[in-house]
Parts: sequence; structure tokens; C-alpha cells
Amino acid sequence: MRVLLTLLPALALAQTPPAATPAAAPTPATTPAATPAKKAATPARKSPAAATSPAHPAAPKPATARAADVAPAPLSTDDEKTIYAIGLSIGKSISAFSLSPSEVEILKRAISDAAAGKPAVELNEWGPKIQPLAASRAAVVAEKEKAASAVYFAKAATEPGAVKTDSGLIYRELKPGIGESPKATDTVKVHYRGTLLNGTEFDSSYKRNEPTQFALNGVIKCWTEGLQRMKAGGKSMLVCPSDLAYGNMGHPPTIPGGATLLFEIELLEIVPAQAPAPPPAAK
Repeated sequence: MRVLLTLLPALALAQTPPAATPAAAPTPATTPAATPAKKAATPARKSPAAATSPAHPAAPKPATARAADVAPAPLSTDDEKTIYAIGLSIGKSISAFSLSPSEVEILKRAISDAAAGKPAVELNEWGPKIQPLAASRAAVVAEKEKAASAVYFAKAATEPGAVKTDSGLIYRELKPGIGESPKATDTVKVHYRGTLLNGTEFDSSYKRNEPTQFALNGVIKCWTEGLQRMKAGGKSMLVCPSDLAYGNMGHPPTIPGGATLLFEIELLEIVPAQAPAPPPAAK
């Protein structure tokens, strides 16, 4: 929470629009000077309206374009670009709040008030409510993600070779391996690619051109369970419900709360356990 509160000013700076363009002042109507009427032989009868109604001023001209229509100034210096990057980072870090445009305006107002030393509320009172708000907003997003995943799960479970376990994991072998399967306490070396249901790739050891190595009991439950079904040299697809992955909070900014994850995993090897170091020789 301290990090969020510390960095929020950057968000305000990055998102503050340029100063409003002053609206053009309405042009007042000019009323011509009254021309004296010529005397007539027979005085004409004046209508009541003509006698009593004053001249009406012209309607004011519309205001000039709003500030929102004006393009922001380009980022010209390294400092400006770096500060803007801080704003982008903050924007990602608060994605769990799902802020509306009006709520972003409240954030910007808070930054201005703090800079002026005139906050509208006490931080000591309302600061502790930030994390509960994030959790409640994330829960709403998570429920939407889970609802959207239901149709996909139903289809994935019926694909040839797919196995749905009691935990909810859907496992499908793409290429068989040989030898033994790893145990939960083993360390494995793998190549993998992770995507969301919409096809967005959020992680890939293939792109880094470097396999990763980890203890099988130190990763998400989906991997711990799924990899124990594989053999070295094999390749499988894991469909991981959020309960076996990152839960309702997700892994911002790349993985939303409640997201179902797809992993294509290649088990390269079960890393042999290192022999314990021999005791030091007696002197």
C-alpha cells in the first residue's frame, strides 16, 4: 500500500490534461441607434408590442473547442518520458481497482489537494480501506472471468485425449514422454508457454530461449498436479482454473483475477537430486 500511495502522484501527472483553452467570450449584439420617425399627416396607430418590446440581444456564440479535444504536448525530454513511464507503471499496478473515468478524476483531485496541503479526508482514517477496496473490486472482475470461462471448460473437457481431474484441471497429452514421472518433491526443467483464453500470451520460456527450472512443490497447484502426469520428453496442455492458478486476485498487470490459464508445457528432464556434501574431515 505504501508503494501505491507513494507512486500515485505520477499517475496524476501522466493523466492530467493540458490547461483548458479559454472559451471565447460571447459577442454582444449591437443595437442600432433609434432613427427618429418622420411626422405623418395622420398619426399611425402603434401596436402595443411595437411600443413596449425592447430589442433582444443576439444569442451568444458557442464556446471554442474543449480542452479534451486538444492534443497533449509531446514528450520531448528524457525526464518527461521517464515520468510518463512511471504513470504507465502506476496505471498497471492499480488495474485491480477497475477505476472508472470519474474515479480517476477523484485520484487526480486528491493529488492536487495533497500538493496544496488541503486534503479532503484524513489518510490515516481512509488509507487502511484501500486494500479491502482492491479485494472487493477484484472479486467482481473474478466472477465475470469465471463466468466467461465456463463455456470454454465444457468444450475443452470433451476434446480427444482430455482428462478432467477432481480438482478441475483439464490435462491433455500432446506428445508422450518416456521413463518415470516426477514427484511433487522433485525439481524439473521445462519449456512452456502461458496464454489467456483470448490468446494473449503472458509468459514464455520459448521467447526467452531459455528453459526454466524449479521445485515442483513451489509453483501453482495446476503445475504441481499436471506435471506429475508427464514423463521426460513429453509435451502436454494444461487448462488451469483460477482456483489452481492465481485465484481472485490474479497476477496484475498480466493476469486478471479469476482468469483461466492455458499452459503448453514440455518436460525436458527431472533434475537429479544433489548428493549431500560430505562431512568435513576430522583434524
